[in-house]
Amino acid sequence: MRPGNTVNAAPNAAVVDLAAAVAIAAAAEAGRAIQAGLGGALDVRPKGGSGDLVTVLDLRSEAVIVDRLRAAFPDHRILAEESGLLDGADEAWCWVVDPLDGTNNIAVGLPVYSIGIALCHYGVPVFGVVHEPTTGCTWSARRGYGATGPKGPLHQPQTPPPTAGPTLAWLQGYPVARTDPTARALRLTLESGARRLIQLWSPLLCWIMLSRGDIDGFVGYRAGVVDLPAGSLIARESGIAVTGFDGEPLDDRIDPSGQEVSFLAARPDVLSDLTLLVKSAADVTVTGLGG
Repeated sequence: MRPGNTVNAAPNAAVVDLAAAVAIAAAAEAGRAIQAGLGGALDVRPKGGSGDLVTVLDLRSEAVIVDRLRAAFPDHRILAEESGLLDGADEAWCWVVDPLDGTNNIAVGLPVYSIGIALCHYGVPVFGVVHEPTTGCTWSARRGYGATGPKGPLHQPQTPPPTAGPTLAWLQGYPVARTDPTARALRLTLESGARRLIQLWSPLLCWIMLSRGDIDGFVGYRAGVVDLPAGSLIARESGIAVTGFDGEPLDDRIDPSGQEVSFLAARPDVLSDLTLLVKSAADVTVTGLGG
């Protein structure tokens, strides 16, 4: 995702139709593999020095998904969280796979995690699916055709903006240091202005909560690219607005070479207040906290 104008290339409808069926089935199969593996010993290993983790469940889920995508679309590129960029002959199409969003939750025994798969056409997400293995629920969206969940189409509730302050979700990327002054200022500002600030450790589920109307806004600071396209497409197709911190619309094109994205997302009647809240963080300095 990056500021700019969205590419208007029209993807082949038959490819997207097949992709939707394959991705939904792959996500469900990967979810069953994760659930089956939770009964055994869980080998948790650090991934880099940023505090991120990887388990055999991440690898097992990713293998299931990549195998299914490769079988159906051998020429497509795949950007997978654990494997990186897997090249393909057709550069028009790229899958983005988050095989287990919430590994840190699993590591401490919290049953809050999900799977995300998105298909991009020249970088633009055209289909996305999020699957929650613990409940077996699946949400999906096709660009321009709306978003769907277990109970049918997803739409933003026609209710007045919250008077006691919005309920917000917060995400910061793993490379963000504990001493990062921008992250500190943003968290403090959001906590002060919100009724509640949720830090779920599973960004895809935050996008789903936003899409369902369970929360009012979602703010991400230097988020990783793999976490974004499936959930953000579902949110956009449910009526959520996604912008940069400056309030300008955020182009959702994905760069497979990797990038960090800062964003805010909210129902339209909350967006202006959330934008002002985020902008006000620039005037906040947090001191007295060790590194």
